[in-house]
Order: sequence, then structure tokens, then C-alpha cells
Amino acid sequence: MFVKHAAEVTVVGAGPVGLMLAAELALAGADVQVLERRTEPDLDAKAQSINVPTAEALDRRGLLPAATDLDQRFTGHFAGLPLDADLVDWADAELVAHTAADRCRTMTQSRLEALLAEHLDRLGVPVHRGVDVVAVDDTATGVRVGTSAGPMHTTWLVGCDGGHSTVRRLSGIEFPGTAAEFVGYQTIAEVADPEKLGTGWVWSERGAYRCGPQPGRVATLEFDSVRARSARDDRATPVTLDEVQASLRRVSATDVTVTALRAAPTRWTDNTRQAASYRRGHVLLAGDAAHVHPPFGGQGLNLGIGDAVNLGWKLGAVATGRASDDLLDTYDAERRPVGAWVLDWTRAQTGLMRGDPSSAALRVVVADLLGTSAGATYAVKKISGVTQRVGPVGDHDVVGTLVPDLWLRDGSRLVDHGHGGGFLLLDRTVDGAFARLAAPWGDVVTTVVDDEDAPLVGALVRPDGVIAWAADTVDAPGLDDALRRWAGAR
Repeated sequence: MFVKHAAEVTVVGAGPVGLMLAAELALAGADVQVLERRTEPDLDAKAQSINVPTAEALDRRGLLPAATDLDQRFTGHFAGLPLDADLVDWADAELVAHTAADRCRTMTQSRLEALLAEHLDRLGVPVHRGVDVVAVDDTATGVRVGTSAGPMHTTWLVGCDGGHSTVRRLSGIEFPGTAAEFVGYQTIAEVADPEKLGTGWVWSERGAYRCGPQPGRVATLEFDSVRARSARDDRATPVTLDEVQASLRRVSATDVTVTALRAAPTRWTDNTRQAASYRRGHVLLAGDAAHVHPPFGGQGLNLGIGDAVNLGWKLGAVATGRASDDLLDTYDAERRPVGAWVLDWTRAQTGLMRGDPSSAALRVVVADLLGTSAGATYAVKKISGVTQRVGPVGDHDVVGTLVPDLWLRDGSRLVDHGHGGGFLLLDRTVDGAFARLAAPWGDVVTTVVDDEDAPLVGALVRPDGVIAWAADTVDAPGLDDALRRWAGAR
């Protein structure tokens, strides 16, 4: 097995987060490679949907059309309580601003991983499979990495290697949080007597189970701290048909029979933790390596993709010498609050899903709230990610938000101009004043001139889709400062 011994950046983990990060690094011009301990892609039944920020991240790179057949509008659930799409106010300003909300779809994690693997292959980034990381030594000049394919040196090492991250452990980064209360299973199964089971989420004293919405999909969760601790420590042990059937029988209180598994089942818990730091020296973490929580609503996959697109252009700029490593401090500062919110969002659902009478009573109250237009709209906006905001501050209220889906006078969209990565500068001034000011950054900033008469006269959009500066008038200040802060000194 050949492993490049002097890559500028080495990403550990070839799941969706690692693949997305490596692609963003390559677009930023960094020398990057990926190491993956598995010899084949992971086909386990995991996340089933992508949210708006993930859909828009794919859109910015021209990848979303590959999923246009998956046009089911996804509303999700909260603690197993379904959200009625007919109650959602789809005219809400934050939903309307992101038309990718209509593309918040039931796209499986395995399909997303395949899409990103093809993208990375086109970019020429090597993915070395069957390689385990066994040692990490951060030095003044980079990281010495021991692998099953031999030792190597890399300037930057990024752990995208999951909740049991070897990179995190070997780097000594602490992982505080709350211990697991339940163990869950998920798979696509054939059931001999499905009439014995209910549809949707069904609760019992021992936990809950769900059949659907995809044909054959079965999920269970059992509130049993002993089983939960065992499952947390036993992630590497394959899940058997008997194990899935036993769990389904316990929580459903039936003798239902599972005859076959059509997808590799997964075992999971509500172990909920966040890394004490997303960076230590030349080592960084992203995705489940940086945070773990139960997979309610597919938030983990989407949270990890958000990490990847935030870190990718920043680390790319540092690795290529266009920015100092101070820029990397903004990665933790911007992504940690988003991660903390997701952890609490899932903790709240754990509290509702217990089998005790108090939780059952609380579910009734929350179901009533979600059964209103205001409640359903609130929950869908949170789950879809349209309300996310990150660290940049500025005089305009859209700074720090994801750029809306802007159509231009020539019939194109602003994101259509960003498939190659880099910054986008929207200039709607009559004399191109913003474009002239940004000219020294022409190697990393693509200027898009538009004569559309609109309130937003100018906007600087970072490679991760975050608006770093915006103007409603031609004489608005701050563009030069934003360019220097985010795109580097010139």
C-alpha cells in the first residue's frame, strides 16, 4: 500500500465529512491525501436525509443536479413526533430565501458518500484504503504519523474518523459530555408478520420503535443504561439479525419475526459529547470526531458537512501560504456553537422519548405545539438549518448568514459562479466600484457583476457560503477590511 509520505494535509477518514473536506482543500490548492481504515465504502444504514446547508454546499460545487431525482420535501420529526408539511408556512422569509429548502431531501448517507467520492476522484485526490493510524506526534513543523502502511510526515492532520476517533485519542484531546441512556438499532429488514407492529414511532415502557417511512426501514431504541454502555464500547462488533429481532421484540412487546436484513444494521446510543478543542497544534477534528450525539433527524451528517466546508477553505489558505494559521482559530469559534446547539437539540429529544409517565405527558404537550403552524414552521426551520448563523460580524444584518439563492439578470444564479471554490463578490454598482477595490484579490475572489435593481448592492461570500460583507448602498464601507480579514493581506 502506497501512502504519500510528505502530504501538506492528511485527512483521516473517507466518510462523507472526510471526502467533502478533502475536496474543499483540493479546490483551495492544497496538497491533500485521505487515509481510511476500511477497505470498502461503508454501506451501513445511517443518515437518511440532507438539510439545506448541505444541499447548498453541494449546489455551490455543481453537485446537486446529480440528486435531482430525490425531490421529496423533507420535514423530519422531533423526538418521533411527525411534522406535518401542510402546517409549515413555506412563505416564511428564511425558508423562501433558501430555495434549497425544497431540496432538503431523503438522500441516504451511502449515496452522498458515493457522490463525493466521484467528485474527489475528478479532483485527483488519492484515497488510501486499508490504512490504520497508530501513532500521532505533533511537532514544530507538522505531524509525524504512524500508520499500518509505514510512518509518514504531514504538515496538517485532520481527524474525520468518527466518534471513536483514533486521531482525537492519540492527540490527547478530551471529549466531555453526557453518558448514554439508551441503545438503538437501525436497518432495512424483511418482517414476516408486519401486522403485529404499528407505523411511525410507537412508544412503550422499554423504549420505542419505528417502521418506515422507507419500505422495510426498522429502528428501535431501548432505555437501558447497561445495554447502552455495552453498545458504546462494542461498536466494532457486527450487529446480527438476532440482535435486531430481540430488540424489536422487547420494545414492541410482540413475538414479531425478522426474516432477513437487506442493509447492514447499525447500533447507536445517545452518548453525547463535544471535543474540548477542535484544534490542537497541527491536528484538527471534524464531524463525529469532534462531536457525537444520537442521530435524530440526520443532524450528525449535516453537522459534519458544515464542519468540512467551514474548515476546508481556511486550512487550504493556510496550507498554501495565503493566510496565517490564526485563520484556523475561527474554525472552532464558528463551528463549536453550532455543534453545541445540535447536541442540546438531540438531548431534548432524548428527554421526550423515555418511557416514563412524565415524558409521555410531555410528548402530548409538545405534539400539540408542533401541531400548530407556528410550531411546525419553527421546528422545520431549525431542522432544515436555514436559521444557522456563524461568527462574522458586520454592519449589515445578513453578515454571518448563508447566502440566499440569488438569481441574476443574465438568468444565472450567484452560486453557479462558485463551482471552483473561492470567494464570490456580487457587484451591483453602476461603475464597478466594488470590483475595482477587490482587484488585488483576483486570484481568490470571483467578481460577479449584475445590474439588477435590488436592495443588496454588494456582497462578499466566503467559499463556505457565509456572507462576510454586504451593502445596500454604493458607498458602504467595510469591503476592504472583510477582504483582508478573510482572503488575506495584499
